Amino acid sequence: MKALYIIPARGGSKGIPRKNIKPLGGKPLIAWTIEAALAAGATPENLILSTDDDEIADVGADCGLDIRYRRPATLGGDTVGSREVILDVMDWADARGMEYDAVVLLQPTSPFRTAADITECISRFVPGNTDMAVTVCEAAANPYYDIFEEGADGTLHISKGDGLITRRQDAPKAWQYNGAVYVIDPQAIRRYPLGAMPRRVPSPMPRERSVDLDTPRDWALAEAMIEDAKK
Repeated sequence: MKALYIIPARGGSKGIPRKNIKPLGGKPLIAWTIEAALAAGATPENLILSTDDDEIADVGADCGLDIRYRRPATLGGDTVGSREVILDVMDWADARGMEYDAVVLLQPTSPFRTAADITECISRFVPGNTDMAVTVCEAAANPYYDIFEEGADGTLHISKGDGLITRRQDAPKAWQYNGAVYVIDPQAIRRYPLGAMPRRVPSPMPRERSVDLDTPRDWALAEAMIEDAKK
C-alpha cells in the first residue's frame, strides 16, 4: 500500500504559543513526529509538512524533509479543520502525479506516538473495506458506568444502558480518539467529514503514549514524563 503522510503544523497556536517548534525534551515538537514517521517507512518524498509558517518550514527542512508544499494562507486560521488541510495537500499531490492508496495524518501534538503505533494503525486499514483506521485509547470515563446525562426534570440518568452495572470491568469497553494517527481512504475523505466516516476501525494505544498537547499543563506533563523516563 502506498501512503501519503501529512503533518499539519500551522504557525498560530493560542493554547501553547509556537508549540510546533517549541523544544520538548531537547528538540522541536515536530521533530518527534517527523522521526516517528520516517522510522515507520515514510520518505522525504511522501511525507508532507503542511505549514504556512517560514520558521516551521525551516525546522522541517532541518529534520530532513523536502519542503515543496506550502499551505495557503487561507488555511492558516484556527477555525480551519483537518479535512480542508488534507484535501489541499491531496490536490497538490494529485497535480504532481503522486500515487497513494491512503492518507496518513500525524498531528505533532502526539509526541509519544511511536513508529510501531503508526505501522499498526496502517495494518488495520484495508483499502476498499475501511474508510478510516484511527488510534484510540481506553476512555477515562464510560457511558455505561460513570457518564450521566441530565434529564428534563433535572435529575441524572446513565448515558447508556440500564444503570445496573456496578463494576467498570463489567461495562462494555469505551474508546476515545487520542489524535495520534489517522489512516484515511482518499475517496472517503472527499465524501465525508472525519467524524462522519461510516467504516472506522480502532487501533488501540496505551494511555501513557496518548498524551495530546493542547494546554501548558499538558506540556508540563509531557516534560515530566520525559524526565521520569531518563531516571
